[in-house]
Amino acid sequence: MTLMRVYLDHNATAPLRPEARAAMIAAMDVVGNPSSVHAEGRAAKALVERARAQVASAFGADGADVIFTSGATEAAALACAGRGLLGAAIEHDAVGAWVSDDLPVDAGGLVQVADPARSVLQMANSETGVVQALPEGLAVTDATQAFGKLPVAFNWCGAQMALISAHKLGGPKGIGALVVRRGTEIAAQLRGGGQEMGRRAGTENIIGIAGFGAAAEAAVRELASGVWDDVAKLRNILENSLEAAGNKTIFVGKDSPRLPNTSCIVTPGWKGETQVMQMDLAGFAISAGSACSSGKVRASRVLRAMGFDEGAAASAIRVSLGTQTTEEQVLRFAEAWLAKEKKHRARAA
Repeated sequence: MTLMRVYLDHNATAPLRPEARAAMIAAMDVVGNPSSVHAEGRAAKALVERARAQVASAFGADGADVIFTSGATEAAALACAGRGLLGAAIEHDAVGAWVSDDLPVDAGGLVQVADPARSVLQMANSETGVVQALPEGLAVTDATQAFGKLPVAFNWCGAQMALISAHKLGGPKGIGALVVRRGTEIAAQLRGGGQEMGRRAGTENIIGIAGFGAAAEAAVRELASGVWDDVAKLRNILENSLEAAGNKTIFVGKDSPRLPNTSCIVTPGWKGETQVMQMDLAGFAISAGSACSSGKVRASRVLRAMGFDEGAAASAIRVSLGTQTTEEQVLRFAEAWLAKEKKHRARAA
Protein backbone atom coordinates (compact mmCIF):
# COMPACT_ATOMS: atom_id res chain seq x y z
CA MET A 1 0.00 0.00 0.00
CA THR A 2 1.39 3.43 -0.98
CA LEU A 3 1.24 6.01 1.81
CA MET A 4 -0.05 9.50 1.05
CA ARG A 5 2.53 12.25 0.75
CA VAL A 6 2.96 14.47 3.80
CA TYR A 7 3.29 18.23 3.35
CA LEU A 8 5.61 19.76 5.96
CA ASP A 9 6.54 23.03 4.25
CA HIS A 10 3.82 25.39 5.45
CA ASN A 11 6.21 28.31 5.90
CA ALA A 12 6.83 28.23 2.15
CA THR A 13 3.11 28.31 1.42
CA ALA A 14 0.01 27.07 3.19
CA PRO A 15 -2.73 25.06 1.46
CA LEU A 16 -5.61 27.19 0.17
CA ARG A 17 -8.39 27.48 2.74
CA PRO A 18 -11.91 26.50 1.62
CA GLU A 19 -13.16 29.93 2.71
CA ALA A 20 -10.63 31.60 0.41
CA ARG A 21 -11.50 29.29 -2.48
CA ALA A 22 -15.22 30.07 -2.12
CA ALA A 23 -14.59 33.83 -1.97
CA MET A 24 -12.37 33.69 -5.06
CA ILE A 25 -14.90 31.69 -7.07
CA ALA A 26 -17.62 34.20 -6.17
CA ALA A 27 -15.33 37.10 -7.14
CA MET A 28 -14.81 35.61 -10.60
CA ASP A 29 -18.38 36.55 -11.43
CA VAL A 30 -17.87 40.21 -10.49
CA VAL A 31 -17.57 41.96 -13.85
CA GLY A 32 -16.73 45.57 -13.04
CA ASN A 33 -13.48 47.45 -12.63
CA PRO A 34 -13.23 48.83 -9.07
CA SER A 35 -12.32 52.26 -10.48
CA SER A 36 -15.49 52.51 -12.59
CA VAL A 37 -18.39 54.57 -11.25
CA HIS A 38 -21.25 52.51 -12.69
CA ALA A 39 -23.09 49.80 -10.75
CA GLU A 40 -20.79 47.00 -11.87
CA GLY A 41 -17.72 49.02 -10.89
CA ARG A 42 -19.23 49.86 -7.52
CA ALA A 43 -19.90 46.17 -6.90
CA ALA A 44 -16.24 45.37 -7.60
CA LYS A 45 -15.13 48.24 -5.38
CA ALA A 46 -17.36 46.96 -2.57
CA LEU A 47 -15.72 43.55 -2.81
CA VAL A 48 -12.26 45.12 -2.50
CA GLU A 49 -13.27 47.28 0.45
CA ARG A 50 -14.92 44.37 2.24
CA ALA A 51 -11.70 42.38 1.95
CA ARG A 52 -9.68 45.40 3.07
CA ALA A 53 -11.81 45.59 6.21
CA GLN A 54 -11.44 41.84 6.79
CA VAL A 55 -7.64 42.01 6.57
CA ALA A 56 -7.46 45.14 8.74
CA SER A 57 -9.65 43.60 11.42
CA ALA A 58 -7.79 40.27 11.38
CA PHE A 59 -4.45 42.08 11.66
CA GLY A 60 -5.65 44.42 14.42
CA ALA A 61 -5.10 47.41 12.16
CA ASP A 62 -8.12 49.60 12.77
CA GLY A 63 -7.13 53.19 12.06
CA ALA A 64 -4.44 52.11 9.58
CA ASP A 65 -4.30 51.82 5.82
CA VAL A 66 -4.16 48.44 4.12
CA ILE A 67 -2.55 48.82 0.69
CA PHE A 68 -2.96 45.73 -1.48
CA THR A 69 0.13 44.62 -3.40
CA SER A 70 1.20 41.60 -5.43
CA GLY A 71 2.75 40.08 -2.30
CA ALA A 72 5.07 40.81 0.61
CA THR A 73 8.02 41.31 -1.77
CA GLU A 74 6.33 44.28 -3.43
CA ALA A 75 5.16 45.52 -0.04
CA ALA A 76 8.80 45.45 1.14
CA ALA A 77 9.88 47.56 -1.82
CA LEU A 78 7.05 50.03 -1.20
CA ALA A 79 7.95 50.32 2.48
CA CYS A 80 11.74 50.31 2.28
CA ALA A 81 12.98 51.66 -1.07
CA GLY A 82 15.05 54.80 -0.76
CA ARG A 83 14.81 55.05 3.02
CA GLY A 84 18.32 53.90 3.98
CA LEU A 85 16.96 51.58 6.65
CA LEU A 86 18.99 49.34 8.93
CA GLY A 87 18.38 45.59 9.06
CA ALA A 88 19.92 42.30 10.10
CA ALA A 89 21.37 39.51 7.99
CA ILE A 90 18.53 37.22 9.06
CA GLU A 91 15.87 39.22 7.20
CA HIS A 92 14.12 37.60 4.25
CA ASP A 93 15.73 38.35 0.89
CA ALA A 94 12.70 40.46 -0.08
CA VAL A 95 13.57 42.84 2.76
CA GLY A 96 17.33 42.35 2.67
CA ALA A 97 17.40 43.74 -0.87
CA TRP A 98 16.47 47.17 0.52
CA VAL A 99 18.23 47.41 3.88
CA SER A 100 21.69 47.07 5.37
CA ASP A 101 22.67 44.04 7.44
CA ASP A 102 24.26 46.07 10.23
CA LEU A 103 22.03 45.04 13.14
CA PRO A 104 23.72 42.43 15.36
CA VAL A 105 22.22 38.97 15.80
CA ASP A 106 22.95 36.72 18.78
CA ALA A 107 23.36 32.93 18.82
CA GLY A 108 19.66 32.51 19.61
CA GLY A 109 18.62 34.45 16.51
CA LEU A 110 17.53 37.58 18.39
CA VAL A 111 18.32 41.00 16.90
CA GLN A 112 19.48 44.07 18.81
CA VAL A 113 17.92 47.32 17.56
CA ALA A 114 19.49 50.61 18.70
CA ASP A 115 17.58 53.00 16.41
CA PRO A 116 14.03 51.70 15.84
CA ALA A 117 12.92 54.64 13.70
CA ARG A 118 15.56 53.72 11.10
CA SER A 119 15.27 49.94 11.37
CA VAL A 120 13.44 46.95 9.92
CA LEU A 121 12.78 43.85 12.03
CA GLN A 122 10.82 40.72 11.22
CA MET A 123 8.28 39.42 13.72
CA ALA A 124 9.30 35.82 13.08
CA ASN A 125 12.01 34.23 10.98
CA SER A 126 10.85 31.96 8.17
CA GLU A 127 13.78 29.53 8.53
CA THR A 128 14.25 29.22 12.30
CA GLY A 129 10.85 30.38 13.55
CA VAL A 130 12.55 32.67 16.10
CA VAL A 131 10.18 35.44 17.23
CA GLN A 132 11.49 38.95 17.87
CA ALA A 133 10.40 41.48 20.48
CA LEU A 134 9.55 44.59 18.46
CA PRO A 135 10.67 47.94 19.87
CA GLU A 136 8.29 50.90 19.93
CA GLY A 137 8.65 53.21 16.96
CA LEU A 138 10.08 50.58 14.60
CA ALA A 139 10.01 51.75 10.98
CA VAL A 140 8.96 48.46 9.36
CA THR A 141 8.19 44.93 10.49
CA ASP A 142 7.84 41.86 8.31
CA ALA A 143 4.82 40.07 9.77
CA THR A 144 4.52 37.58 6.92
CA GLN A 145 5.25 34.45 8.97
CA ALA A 146 3.70 35.60 12.25
CA PHE A 147 0.30 36.69 10.93
CA GLY A 148 -2.13 33.82 11.43
CA LYS A 149 0.18 31.78 13.66
CA LEU A 150 0.64 34.18 16.58
CA PRO A 151 -1.68 36.71 18.24
CA VAL A 152 -0.73 39.86 16.32
CA ALA A 153 -2.24 43.33 16.40
CA PHE A 154 -0.72 46.07 14.31
CA ASN A 155 -2.12 48.66 16.69
CA TRP A 156 0.13 47.44 19.52
CA CYS A 157 3.14 46.07 17.62
CA GLY A 158 4.89 49.46 17.69
CA ALA A 159 5.80 49.58 13.99
CA GLN A 160 4.90 52.27 11.50
CA MET A 161 4.49 49.78 8.64
CA ALA A 162 4.05 46.02 8.30
CA LEU A 163 4.33 43.51 5.45
CA ILE A 164 1.84 40.65 5.14
CA SER A 165 1.09 37.99 2.53
CA ALA A 166 -2.00 35.91 1.80
CA HIS A 167 -0.50 32.58 0.85
CA LYS A 168 1.29 32.10 4.18
CA LEU A 169 -2.06 31.87 5.99
CA GLY A 170 -4.11 29.89 3.50
CA GLY A 171 -4.96 32.57 0.96
CA PRO A 172 -3.99 32.67 -2.72
CA LYS A 173 -0.49 33.32 -4.01
CA GLY A 174 0.24 36.66 -5.67
CA ILE A 175 -1.53 38.96 -3.21
CA GLY A 176 -0.23 40.72 -0.11
CA ALA A 177 -0.41 44.07 1.59
CA LEU A 178 1.54 46.87 3.18
CA VAL A 179 -0.16 48.07 6.35
CA VAL A 180 0.64 51.71 7.08
CA ARG A 181 -0.04 53.72 10.20
CA ARG A 182 -2.06 56.79 9.33
CA GLY A 183 0.15 59.81 8.73
CA THR A 184 3.18 57.76 7.63
CA GLU A 185 4.57 59.03 4.32
CA ILE A 186 5.43 56.52 1.59
CA ALA A 187 6.41 57.06 -2.03
CA ALA A 188 4.55 55.07 -4.67
CA GLN A 189 6.75 52.64 -6.61
CA LEU A 190 4.12 51.84 -9.24
CA ARG A 191 2.67 55.01 -10.77
CA GLY A 192 -0.23 55.42 -13.14
CA GLY A 193 -3.81 55.41 -11.95
CA GLY A 194 -4.87 56.48 -8.49
CA GLN A 195 -5.64 53.02 -7.12
CA GLU A 196 -4.92 52.09 -3.48
CA MET A 197 -5.14 55.69 -2.28
CA GLY A 198 -2.59 56.75 -4.89
CA ARG A 199 0.10 54.56 -3.36
CA ARG A 200 0.04 51.56 -5.71
CA ALA A 201 -1.20 52.01 -9.26
CA GLY A 202 -2.77 49.20 -11.26
CA THR A 203 -6.18 47.60 -11.46
CA GLU A 204 -6.80 45.66 -8.27
CA ASN A 205 -6.59 41.85 -8.33
CA ILE A 206 -10.10 41.46 -6.97
CA ILE A 207 -10.05 37.65 -7.07
CA GLY A 208 -6.85 37.49 -5.02
CA ILE A 209 -8.02 40.27 -2.72
CA ALA A 210 -11.30 38.48 -1.99
CA GLY A 211 -9.38 35.30 -1.17
CA PHE A 212 -6.98 37.22 1.08
CA GLY A 213 -9.82 38.76 3.08
CA ALA A 214 -11.59 35.43 3.58
CA ALA A 215 -8.35 33.64 4.50
CA ALA A 216 -7.35 36.31 7.03
CA GLU A 217 -10.74 36.15 8.69
CA ALA A 218 -10.63 32.35 8.87
CA ALA A 219 -7.04 32.33 10.13
CA VAL A 220 -7.74 34.49 13.17
CA ARG A 221 -10.80 32.41 14.05
CA GLU A 222 -8.61 29.33 13.90
CA LEU A 223 -5.91 31.01 15.99
CA ALA A 224 -8.45 31.93 18.67
CA SER A 225 -9.51 28.28 18.91
CA GLY A 226 -6.07 27.31 20.26
CA VAL A 227 -5.18 24.98 17.39
CA TRP A 228 -1.65 26.37 17.10
CA ASP A 229 -0.97 25.23 20.68
CA ASP A 230 -1.64 21.71 19.44
CA VAL A 231 0.74 22.30 16.52
CA ALA A 232 3.46 23.36 18.97
CA LYS A 233 2.99 20.06 20.81
CA LEU A 234 3.49 18.18 17.53
CA ARG A 235 6.63 20.21 16.82
CA ASN A 236 7.96 19.21 20.24
CA ILE A 237 7.10 15.55 19.62
CA LEU A 238 9.08 15.72 16.38
CA GLU A 239 12.14 17.27 17.99
CA ASN A 240 12.04 14.94 20.98
CA SER A 241 11.82 11.93 18.66
CA LEU A 242 14.87 13.02 16.70
CA GLU A 243 16.78 14.04 19.81
CA ALA A 244 16.15 10.68 21.50
CA ALA A 245 18.21 8.95 18.82
CA GLY A 246 21.35 10.46 20.32
CA ASN A 247 22.72 11.93 17.09
CA LYS A 248 24.48 15.29 16.71
CA THR A 249 21.41 17.13 15.51
CA ILE A 250 20.96 20.78 16.57
CA PHE A 251 17.54 22.42 16.84
CA VAL A 252 18.15 26.05 15.97
CA GLY A 253 16.56 28.65 18.22
CA LYS A 254 15.14 26.05 20.59
CA ASP A 255 15.88 28.25 23.62
CA SER A 256 14.37 31.36 22.01
CA PRO A 257 10.70 32.22 21.46
CA ARG A 258 9.62 30.45 18.25
CA LEU A 259 6.69 30.03 15.93
CA PRO A 260 4.64 27.02 17.09
CA ASN A 261 5.12 25.10 13.85
CA THR A 262 8.75 25.57 12.88
CA SER A 263 11.76 23.36 13.45
CA CYS A 264 15.13 24.22 11.92
CA ILE A 265 17.30 21.12 12.12
CA VAL A 266 21.06 21.13 11.59
CA THR A 267 22.97 17.86 11.15
CA PRO A 268 26.61 18.85 10.50
CA GLY A 269 28.09 17.10 7.49
CA TRP A 270 24.79 16.10 5.91
CA LYS A 271 23.84 18.69 3.29
CA GLY A 272 20.39 20.17 3.58
CA GLU A 273 19.70 19.80 -0.15
CA THR A 274 20.51 16.09 0.09
CA GLN A 275 18.12 15.67 2.99
CA VAL A 276 15.35 17.49 1.12
CA MET A 277 15.73 15.21 -1.91
CA GLN A 278 15.90 12.04 0.17
CA MET A 279 12.82 12.96 2.18
CA ASP A 280 10.99 13.97 -0.98
CA LEU A 281 11.59 10.50 -2.38
CA ALA A 282 10.32 9.09 0.91
CA GLY A 283 7.07 11.09 0.53
CA PHE A 284 7.70 14.18 2.67
CA ALA A 285 7.83 17.81 1.51
CA ILE A 286 10.29 19.88 3.55
CA SER A 287 12.79 22.61 2.64
CA ALA A 288 16.39 23.64 3.15
CA GLY A 289 15.49 27.24 4.01
CA SER A 290 13.34 30.03 2.61
CA ALA A 291 11.42 28.89 -0.46
CA CYS A 292 12.56 32.00 -2.33
CA SER A 293 16.19 30.90 -2.12
CA SER A 294 16.13 27.15 -1.43
CA GLY A 295 16.77 26.37 -5.11
CA LYS A 296 20.21 27.91 -4.76
CA VAL A 297 23.02 25.72 -3.45
CA ARG A 298 24.41 27.85 -0.64
CA ALA A 299 24.63 27.90 3.11
CA SER A 300 21.86 29.67 5.00
CA ARG A 301 22.87 33.27 5.61
CA VAL A 302 20.42 33.29 8.53
CA LEU A 303 22.40 30.57 10.29
CA ARG A 304 25.71 32.19 9.34
CA ALA A 305 24.51 35.40 10.99
CA MET A 306 23.72 33.39 14.13
CA GLY A 307 27.30 32.12 14.31
CA PHE A 308 27.09 28.74 12.57
CA ASP A 309 30.05 27.88 10.36
CA GLU A 310 29.64 27.35 6.62
CA GLY A 311 29.39 23.57 6.87
CA ALA A 312 26.72 23.59 9.58
CA ALA A 313 24.77 26.35 7.84
CA ALA A 314 24.69 24.21 4.68
CA SER A 315 23.40 21.23 6.66
CA ALA A 316 20.07 22.69 7.75
CA ILE A 317 16.53 21.69 6.90
CA ARG A 318 13.27 23.35 7.87
CA VAL A 319 10.20 21.37 8.85
CA SER A 320 7.12 23.56 9.16
CA LEU A 321 3.83 22.03 10.28
CA GLY A 322 0.24 23.12 9.64
CA THR A 323 -3.01 22.91 11.53
CA GLN A 324 -3.97 19.77 9.58
CA THR A 325 -0.70 17.97 10.39
CA THR A 326 -1.24 14.88 12.53
CA GLU A 327 0.87 13.11 15.14
CA GLU A 328 0.95 10.01 12.94
CA GLN A 329 2.47 12.08 10.11
CA VAL A 330 5.06 13.62 12.42
CA LEU A 331 6.11 10.22 13.77
CA ARG A 332 6.28 8.79 10.25
CA PHE A 333 8.56 11.63 9.25
CA ALA A 334 10.77 11.14 12.30
CA GLU A 335 11.09 7.41 11.55
CA ALA A 336 11.95 8.03 7.89
CA TRP A 337 14.42 10.81 8.67
CA LEU A 338 16.19 8.79 11.35
CA ALA A 339 16.58 5.88 8.93
CA LYS A 340 18.20 8.20 6.37
CA GLU A 341 20.38 9.80 9.06
CA LYS A 342 21.61 6.38 10.20
CA LYS A 343 22.62 5.51 6.64
CA HIS A 344 24.40 8.86 6.31
CA ARG A 345 26.41 8.20 9.48
CA ALA A 346 27.33 4.72 8.27
CA ARG A 347 28.61 6.07 4.97
CA ALA A 348 30.55 8.85 6.69
CA ALA A 349 32.23 6.47 9.18
